[in-house]
Amino acid sequence: MDEIQREDLTGSLRRKAVKKHVAAIHVSGKLTLLQRKLSNVLLLNAYDTLTSQTSHQIDARTLCQMIGYNSNDMDTLKQSLRGLAETVAEWDMLDEKGQQEWGVSSLLSYAKLKGGVCEYAYSHALADKLHDPKVFALINLNIQRRFTSGHSLALYENCYRFIRTGSTGWWSMDLFRRLMGLDGSSYYESYKHLNAKVIKPAVAEVNKTSNILIEPETRKRGRAVTDIRFKIRENPQLAILDMDDGKAVRHGPVYARLREHGVSDRLARQWITTHGEDQVAAKLEYVSQRKNVKSMVGYLSTALKEDFDGTEETAAPPKPTTARSERLQRMQAVINARTPTQRDADRRMFLSRIEDDVARADFEKYGWVTTHNTEAVYKFWEEVFPDIFEGIEE
Repeated sequence: MDEIQREDLTGSLRRKAVKKHVAAIHVSGKLTLLQRKLSNVLLLNAYDTLTSQTSHQIDARTLCQMIGYNSNDMDTLKQSLRGLAETVAEWDMLDEKGQQEWGVSSLLSYAKLKGGVCEYAYSHALADKLHDPKVFALINLNIQRRFTSGHSLALYENCYRFIRTGSTGWWSMDLFRRLMGLDGSSYYESYKHLNAKVIKPAVAEVNKTSNILIEPETRKRGRAVTDIRFKIRENPQLAILDMDDGKAVRHGPVYARLREHGVSDRLARQWITTHGEDQVAAKLEYVSQRKNVKSMVGYLSTALKEDFDGTEETAAPPKPTTARSERLQRMQAVINARTPTQRDADRRMFLSRIEDDVARADFEKYGWVTTHNTEAVYKFWEEVFPDIFEGIEE
């Protein structure tokens, strides 16, 4: 997915950001965990053309796989889509001119399944809000899939958008229960029950699972709890999971060296994500020692692709292309032809299939050239493009 520039607010809008919660858009909390994940996948798929297209499409089977349920279970998908169409999104904020704006819209204006394709749309007003990073924060699917509780994911979504301000601001208990999908439940009118069954477990899972750490604070009138807010800070141990904006990569020394040598921001992040910092650093050192290099960027790209180690200068003529290298070349060709959103979705979908921690870490570091997941990678791309490896002999 193309990088989302999270620009700071300016002028009076910036000064009122914390007090007015201009970054708040509240989605009715009465969604299952599956529906919340579905909502985020649909938004990710549509994001690049959210305001330029009136409808969006995604392969239904791919959608099911990304959410994590049986791709043949169309009834569950239909039920989840119906739930999103019946869900209300509401905003009450300052617009770009500093005027108060309230609005309400169904989360999806429509959805349909036909010929194995899911087509859906957002209302024009909601699409504008969802596309504005100052209003709505995209949820990283690599983080989302780790949640096992709908309440935890709901709390994470409603806290994450305030990461820059460090606090959600005070929410009335009525609003908090609505955000958690608990309005109308007499049992959770009791703060004791709400805290024990929802708040404490959800806070624990957010802090254990996600890229932020949250801490609840309450305000009382007499003995009754009337308001709650959550202090928010980055989780240093899991910040690497937040790969959308490339912050972690940009803070590294390898990225800085690449930029000094004229490598673009996007290409530098792509190389580091695909090959890993150690591999890129080794090839950068190797290329830096070569003489008469006309294009540092071009030579470095070739060194990474062909895995130069210095022996190629004195070695015998190159060997015929191996089956593995041919597979990698074909994979790279189809990957390059896909849009940024599709490439991001491909990586996230493949990650959702990996259960082994070592294999997961290897893929997160080396991408599609991972050695711990070679056969799984081949199988994945054969599912996407059945003829991709046709004619390759082992």
